[in-house]
Amino acid sequence: MTITATPTPAKALLSPDNHALVLIDFQSQMAFATKSIALELLRNNAALVANAAAGFNVPTILTTVAEKSFSGPMFDEITDAFPGQPMLDRTSMNTWEDAAVIEEVNRLAKDRLVFAGLWTSVCIVGPVLSALEQGFEVYVITDASGDISEEAHERAVERMIQAGARPITALQYLLELQRDWARAETYDLTTGIARKWGGAYGLGITYAKTMFGASEGGH
Repeated sequence: MTITATPTPAKALLSPDNHALVLIDFQSQMAFATKSIALELLRNNAALVANAAAGFNVPTILTTVAEKSFSGPMFDEITDAFPGQPMLDRTSMNTWEDAAVIEEVNRLAKDRLVFAGLWTSVCIVGPVLSALEQGFEVYVITDASGDISEEAHERAVERMIQAGARPITALQYLLELQRDWARAETYDLTTGIARKWGGAYGLGITYAKTMFGASEGGH
């Protein structure tokens, strides 16, 4: 049988309206012991993800653990992207065991969830494995997550992949939401986020636009 190709995206690709984002425990106390990724890179990637989600109107859950008594506030890079959105503070290490968070997951009614946060081996593994077991499709932004060692982070990522989670990166998340440079309504949003938090790729965009007015939207 001959297969006929069509110019349509895979259903497995993320789009702004087919998932919810859950950002977990991006807090000072959790960051202090994070060694698997440099903290400035972690904060940069978290900012990229948060601003991508906010800009594309992706429904997003922000949750903390023991914010007032131990772990401190969520990173400004995230809260600035969602002004006025309340934090769902927990006592449980596993976000999925918190009734308020699950109530919000059910309210959003998305069967595809994307997770990122600290630490990978505890606060991400817990809800990811729990969501998968309950039938959700799960993605993990691995370079916007971190742990107390590279070993802890990598073993956690492997464990989640073995259970069925799909790993992605922060920049991949942004570009997958845009996916077509001809989408003019979000072109400036996407390139603006990339220029600010996209590392060398962002520098390249700045250079190309400044030096010869380049634009990815044309052929």
